[in-house]
Amino acid sequence: MKTYAIVLAAGKGTRMKTELPKCAFPILKKPMIEYIIENVERSNIDETVLVVGHKKEIFEDMLADRVVFAYQHEQLGTGHAAQMTESYLKGKQGNTIILLGDMPLISDKVIDKILVKHEESNNDLTVVTTNFDNPKGYGRIVRDQYGKIASIVEQNDCNHEQKQIKEVNTGIYVVNNTVLFDVLPKITMNPRKKEYYLTDIVELMKPSYKIGTFVMRDSFRVMGVNDLFAISVAEKYMREEINKMHMLNGVSIVNPETVTIGHNVTIEPAVTIQPNTTITGKSIIKKDAVIGPNTEIHNSVIYEKVTVKHSLVYDSTVNERSMIGPFAHLRNNAIIGKGNRIGNFVEVKKSSTGENTKAAHLAYIGDTTTGKNVNFGCGSVTVNYDGVTKHQTVIGDDVFIGCNTNLIAPIKIEDHVFIAAGSTVTKDVPKGALAIARNQQINKEDYVKHLIKPKKD
Repeated sequence: MKTYAIVLAAGKGTRMKTELPKCAFPILKKPMIEYIIENVERSNIDETVLVVGHKKEIFEDMLADRVVFAYQHEQLGTGHAAQMTESYLKGKQGNTIILLGDMPLISDKVIDKILVKHEESNNDLTVVTTNFDNPKGYGRIVRDQYGKIASIVEQNDCNHEQKQIKEVNTGIYVVNNTVLFDVLPKITMNPRKKEYYLTDIVELMKPSYKIGTFVMRDSFRVMGVNDLFAISVAEKYMREEINKMHMLNGVSIVNPETVTIGHNVTIEPAVTIQPNTTITGKSIIKKDAVIGPNTEIHNSVIYEKVTVKHSLVYDSTVNERSMIGPFAHLRNNAIIGKGNRIGNFVEVKKSSTGENTKAAHLAYIGDTTTGKNVNFGCGSVTVNYDGVTKHQTVIGDDVFIGCNTNLIAPIKIEDHVFIAAGSTVTKDVPKGALAIARNQQINKEDYVKHLIKPKKD
């Protein structure tokens, strides 16, 4: 018997104060909805239907081929949103779990536990609940004298006694799929909110079906993210959980409360992460690397025994034994070779360097292919942009580039070349040559004394 998921993500999220739909808002540089979908994919769910509405094209671009899309063109509540999946799921045998797209801390293990409890209890409906010391804003779980769930009452519809209840509805349900689409059309519009509440299925199903609950002990996993403050709270929980996992796996994290590691980052044992470091995207950090302090790495691969400190590395690769920083910037598929030194205030963009190449300080290397054993002197620039088009620079092996040198692309510097400091090179340089491209120095003796006027007493 198959298991299905309905993920509700059609809301605007006006409290976020952003043009993005709420469920697309980033947490640790990854859209919120991706956390839910990734965990659903890792769970025992066979098929997922994502209900979208506001700016649906954002979700379509992000999750194409990973989910089936259903559309809620008019936001009329969670009950109405679930009903939009009817044409995809009605008639299919199995169970359906209904999840909220603003719940990024839910895990695949928790999803599977909920499904197992539902099946083992032989329930037709399982309502996932949790307890909050401050339950304001959540629907309350009202139980009868036997402890069975009787109804879910929304915050604004609670009387004084019901508002004291701390057990709340998380918005997660597991329902027999056949029953679900028999019950959804029976939900009536709430006269005050003008919406169809999914919570009403409890009272609709109670006379004829078996209803149970799954009480979530770790309430933080089912927290809804509705505003920017909640984003920060979710990030805190996520950061602590991810850092703990890596530390237990042999990664040394100094001052972990200052370190942010993304959900999809892979870090091998024996890596050291220094304070104030952020590693996000699908980054991979290999063993014996030292990252930080004050470093940001995104969607990059850092190989063994690399040091990166006080630097930015975006969409790039740093090979073994290289030293990056302080204050270096690698971006747009920079590929740094083995044993390189990319030092103070050096930027490398869309370029590759060979083994044992060095740019110790104050250099720009853009749209360049560089060989091994190349030295970029202080102030060296590969001038890649002519105001209209970017051009390539090719540098061979064993090349010495003197300080304050401009290489005007397109240009090719062959092997064993020496370029004198202060040169602006506009033509290719052949193998083994010395290139000097600067005006001849002229000294005018005794010139300065004619500029200095004698002081008057």
